[in-house]
Amino acid sequence: MTYIENIFICMASPLLVAALCMGRRRLRFFLFGVAGMGVCLLSAYINTFLAAVYQADALAATVEIAPVVEEVMKLLPLVFYLLVFEPEAERIKPAAITAALSFATFENVCYLIQNGAGRFSFIFFRGFGTGAMHVLCGLIVGGGLTYAWQRTWLKIAGTCGLLGAAITLHAIYNLLIAYGGTAQYIAYVLPVLLITAGKLRIFRSLGGSRLA
Repeated sequence: MTYIENIFICMASPLLVAALCMGRRRLRFFLFGVAGMGVCLLSAYINTFLAAVYQADALAATVEIAPVVEEVMKLLPLVFYLLVFEPEAERIKPAAITAALSFATFENVCYLIQNGAGRFSFIFFRGFGTGAMHVLCGLIVGGGLTYAWQRTWLKIAGTCGLLGAAITLHAIYNLLIAYGGTAQYIAYVLPVLLITAGKLRIFRSLGGSRLA
């Protein structure tokens, strides 16, 4: 048995200590890092509970339950941040990415402890793939909320739409992973390619605007 709450304490403790030492300007980064790992811990318990309640098999739990639970849980710290602190627009996306990144990090650490780290090539692809998938979902939600929350009429509908997009992407990723074989490695590579393509498009647009 893996006691993931003990893993959480070991990983979150240095971040909390660092948060106290780095000052208020960087406090937000460390808090969202801890929040991301915290919601990953809670997601594991909720996934297990719902799978037991609905008597879901491994495939149903992976494709139907986990994406919904995990994306909703990742959204909660961000919504709290938006409602309570009303941050400036440029601070929303970094907060979403930080929470998603720490979520993926905690998930990968738990996976390594449960399954071992002997297969380097598989762990390499899984580490990049899972991290990129969660970051991509964070980019979708964070970037979209930056736009949606500047318009009162779009807040609720926009948040639900972005959450649905993130859940769909997450579910497709999990489905390919569950299928195994070549599809599994396609799932690992796809989020990395999407992020890379997005970054290249941004760089090209910035270069074109500077030339203009």
